[in-house]
Amino acid sequence: MDSKKLQHFKEKLEAMSAEIMEGASKTLNEMNDSAGNFPDPADRATAESDRNFELRIRDRERKLLSKIKKALTRIEEEEFGICDDCGDDISDARLEARPVTTLCIACKTNQENYEKAKAG
Repeated sequence: MDSKKLQHFKEKLEAMSAEIMEGASKTLNEMNDSAGNFPDPADRATAESDRNFELRIRDRERKLLSKIKKALTRIEEEEFGICDDCGDDISDARLEARPVTTLCIACKTNQENYEKAKAG
């Protein structure tokens, strides 16, 4: 992959990372700012439900952040855009859609089909 494309994906990944970190910081500030004093049990339950939902989102983003860091490492090591299974190039369209991917579309499809067959 040429350096211009690598730079594009590096910037895209860094922007994704920054967005996740900003969201995490916002969530933390909101959780610290909220008094949490709800006299009505229904209001308290709603607030807890909302907080749990927000934390699940942040956990998924934490996992994505780990994948982003690995993708940035692959860029630095000049391994970005190469399928882990077959060693072929991953298409630019797939990388645009999912820049943290490590599998080309054919290998990912095979993996999903295997998992479906295994599940029954």
